[in-house]
Amino acid sequence: MAVTGIISALVIGVIIGALGRLVVPGKQSIPIWLTMVIGVVAALVGTAFASVLGVADTRGVDWIELALQVGLAAVGVTAAAKTYRRG
Repeated sequence: MAVTGIISALVIGVIIGALGRLVVPGKQSIPIWLTMVIGVVAALVGTAFASVLGVADTRGVDWIELALQVGLAAVGVTAAAKTYRRG
């Protein structure tokens, strides 16, 4: 993977994390950096799931893959908000 691929994966992961956080109702008391990490992991795992399901490469926008990624990010943000303790 080239450097540009890594950078684009990180940017997309940050966006996925933010979308996942927006989907979860209520206030999440987790730091932004943790949301970013969750987003990157959710983007990678969501892409892998989409590949297994055979929906990773479709014509146009990959809506199913995006929904998987955002859903995984929402689950990750919810789990992190329940377990994360400050200080």
